[in-house]
Amino acid sequence: MRSLRLTLATGAVVAIGLVLLVLWLLLSRLFTDYVVGHYRSEMTAIVDTVAAQLALENGRITLEREPPDPRFALPAGGRYWQVSPVTGDVIRSRSLWDTIIPIDAGQSDHYESFAIAEGPDGEQILVQNQPLTLGEGPSTTRFVVQAAFARKELDDALGAFHGSLRQMLLATASVLAAAALLQGAIGLMPLRRLRERAALVRSGRERDFGTAGPSEVQPLVAEINLLLAERETAIERARARASDLAHGLKTPLTVLSSLAENLPSEDRALALQQVELIRQRADRQLQAARMGVEQMATTSVMSLGGKLVNVLRPVTGARGIDWDVDIDPALSIDVDPADLAECLGNLLDNAAKWARARIRLSAQADGASIVVAIEDDGPGIADSDRALLLRRGAQLPPQADGPAAGTGLGLAISADIAKAYGADLRLDRSPLGGLRAAVAFPAAVTPKRSRIPV
Repeated sequence: MRSLRLTLATGAVVAIGLVLLVLWLLLSRLFTDYVVGHYRSEMTAIVDTVAAQLALENGRITLEREPPDPRFALPAGGRYWQVSPVTGDVIRSRSLWDTIIPIDAGQSDHYESFAIAEGPDGEQILVQNQPLTLGEGPSTTRFVVQAAFARKELDDALGAFHGSLRQMLLATASVLAAAALLQGAIGLMPLRRLRERAALVRSGRERDFGTAGPSEVQPLVAEINLLLAERETAIERARARASDLAHGLKTPLTVLSSLAENLPSEDRALALQQVELIRQRADRQLQAARMGVEQMATTSVMSLGGKLVNVLRPVTGARGIDWDVDIDPALSIDVDPADLAECLGNLLDNAAKWARARIRLSAQADGASIVVAIEDDGPGIADSDRALLLRRGAQLPPQADGPAAGTGLGLAISADIAKAYGADLRLDRSPLGGLRAAVAFPAAVTPKRSRIPV
């Protein structure tokens, strides 16, 4: 189970369910014992009352006075008594009418010591039997006094209690579940604040997670702060090594350029081209190394795109090229401004080289992505050649009426930068007739760590 909130909620529901189940069984048992005990006491009192009014005359048992409860006088009145001697006639309450309660009525485990018999109205009654004797010596007479009541009366009492208990426990379960969910939400708030703090650190607005928060998460926060401090140290070391590499390459390349001037003309151009290629690739490696360690920042697409267009507009002005800019001013991307400038700048520079009369720069939100597109009305690129141009150093054969061939790094560099930020660079045919280069940046991105050693 990957969700901590779901794990806590499931644990709380299971715990609440078990506790309420135990509570249901305990209260049900206690109430049943109480009610059954109440009826047992009542039946014992009836037996004692009836037994106290019995007398022995000429070897026969007689009842001197009936119990005063009016329910005994009503047929199926709900309370019954019966005296069953071993020999002789049975004496019974009028409420039994013509029904005789059997002495050997079956016992019921559910109703504990009560036996079950059929009452005068066909409904079941619960009976308590009490064997007694009357007289002494040879004249001793044995008999059984029975007291009974309607089984439905006990069932209704237990059913009403269980119904109320069920509603109470369901209401309690709902309240406890809501309290558990609320407790989980409150308990996870520090993690939500840590996530918000992480977003601030990732965007470069904060250097670490600070020291605020409950004591339970402080060890985690301290370890994260140590990791951030170590990362900052690694950044400084990477920058220093990148700077040393840049200075270390500068002098040998300058020397090689000077030596190339002394070569024959047919070899000099090739040597200078290779030296320049080495310089550009070294710059690209340094850029990639920096991109892997820089902190992120939020960049306005409209602001940066406008600056890039203003730089290139004078270059294309002499050719009469029109620029269309369609960018929502509210769009921002969590990408370092320098990285975004290089990514889009290479694509705009490529469009400026090949466009005939029109270049369009647009940006729009598309679901969970922000798509920045550069289109031109130039000759475009064949479908079979588009994947090739995204490889570093790949070039197409020069066209007679086209600009001079470049180094073959521009599109590859843009693709590398886009990939580092979780974006995707796609080349398609533009409705304008030329190439459409679109970069789809995720709405929330985290730059991938560069694999280039620094």
